[in-house]
Amino acid sequence: MMTDHTVYAFEVVLHPRPPGAAVAGEHTDQWGTWPVLEVPRAGLAEPFAIGFDAALASLDRLPRMFVEPDGAIVWRASKPGPNWQVDGNLAEREGGVLAVELKGSCPAAEFDHLLAAFGWPEAAVMLQLVRAGVFVDEPTFRFHAAARGVLGAGQTLPVQP
Repeated sequence: MMTDHTVYAFEVVLHPRPPGAAVAGEHTDQWGTWPVLEVPRAGLAEPFAIGFDAALASLDRLPRMFVEPDGAIVWRASKPGPNWQVDGNLAEREGGVLAVELKGSCPAAEFDHLLAAFGWPEAAVMLQLVRAGVFVDEPTFRFHAAARGVLGAGQTLPVQP
């Protein structure tokens, strides 16, 4: 069960979830077995409904978020408090956000703020687990990222400075 203190650890690419994406198989890694999506190839070419500049402006409003005009982002934890960081890069297509590379770790509640910059929860999203090269839906991502964020007897993943 995830709590307000759940820490996500991830290396993913965020995409809008296209119509026709459906569960088709499983992926097993060191954190568990996860249902994966089969995604129509044409669906990967469709950008988010939000424009590139609007997404950057939305991200720039997040506290401690550093946004570059080319789409590079770095988001850091506040001090004092648990140390976390998310690095990312937005890919643009025809003025929209095609996909967002994200890696790092952060609390689950902070990840919600990040997703909201791209229209979530109204807009459905999916995430590609980079190392495995598979797509998962947003709830599966959360369980996967939470599993990666926990080490051993309740210890959370240390974030690199």
